[in-house]
Amino acid sequence: MRSSSAALVIGVLFVSSGSVCLPTVKRSGPELTSIRVPVGFKIEVFAEGVSNARAMCWGDRGTLFVGSRDLGMVHALEDTDGDGHPDVQHIIAKGLQMPAGVAFRNGDLYVSSVDRIVKLPSIEDHLTDPPEPIVVTDRFPSKEHHGWKFIAFGPDGKLYVPVGAPCNNCLSEDSIFASITRIDPDGSGLEVVAHGVRNTVGFDWQPGTNDLWFTDNGRDWLGDDSPDCELNRGVPGGHYGYPFCHAGSVSDPEFGDQRACDEFIPPAALLGPHVAPLGMRFYTGTAFPEKYRGAIFIAEHGSWNRSTPIGYRVVVAFPNADGTTTTEVFADGWLDGARTTGRPVDVLVAPDGSLLVSDDAADRIYRISYSGH
Repeated sequence: MRSSSAALVIGVLFVSSGSVCLPTVKRSGPELTSIRVPVGFKIEVFAEGVSNARAMCWGDRGTLFVGSRDLGMVHALEDTDGDGHPDVQHIIAKGLQMPAGVAFRNGDLYVSSVDRIVKLPSIEDHLTDPPEPIVVTDRFPSKEHHGWKFIAFGPDGKLYVPVGAPCNNCLSEDSIFASITRIDPDGSGLEVVAHGVRNTVGFDWQPGTNDLWFTDNGRDWLGDDSPDCELNRGVPGGHYGYPFCHAGSVSDPEFGDQRACDEFIPPAALLGPHVAPLGMRFYTGTAFPEKYRGAIFIAEHGSWNRSTPIGYRVVVAFPNADGTTTTEVFADGWLDGARTTGRPVDVLVAPDGSLLVSDDAADRIYRISYSGH
């Protein structure tokens, strides 16, 4: 076991580090028999003890970085013995405010907070002695409601940062709320690229077209079955309806009389009411059957205010040439009636073509692979 420690105070940020051996990986076990995947696929535990695991990204040297929301820490997982599973976990930051999002670029790890983005430079050189975080920008709102942020670098080299609505359903005077923004890597050039997005916690760019696609969580308290959560295809500067219209056709009872649903960009797919779609990625590997190549895998965190729970699964969406999108369930079983055993948060394609799934309720990361038998 290796260990190290460091501490720094930057405004409201407290950062410390430590390294621990991960618990022995359970590559199979009774607790996974309830998770259903398509024929030819298998699911295993890739890493355990990854507290409140949220968004994930890869470093250049194969380090898996994992954010958290409620615990304020950032994890770095290393496979030091080359067996394909991480065996050492470094806590490279603590005390951050909802650091759910992580993004890697040119050796540096960018981490989201509620009102800012920070950067840990040359992080893979310093996993046991992480550097002092550098504040890239602190220009984002400080509202905690929907304040946790998934972040990612786009094909244009800019960092995309969502700003969720500061409420369940409201029309804010500040147009930065309910949007997706982007900034330059140095924090400059803040601009809004999508409006009317209530709360996206996952997005990716379609290979070949570089079109931005994103999930969006529908508003609450319009009943068990309305509105659907959404998968959207980005149009530069487009407006996606919130708070005037939901799911493409549901006029809001409070704000719907101000603007009609046909004024906005409709969803590419409806995912179901209150399923809470979070992380999504295009499948860019070659290990899965041809059917899944170029498809979108989506982690559904699951409903919290529906009388009968729904979600708690991984679905896959297939964009069609005619502009339509079809969806189907890919992995489920974390929900058994009203009992839940986990909550999928993010998905990430591994270098070997398998798919990782983070679970912030079970403190785990799963690996789904294909063997064909």
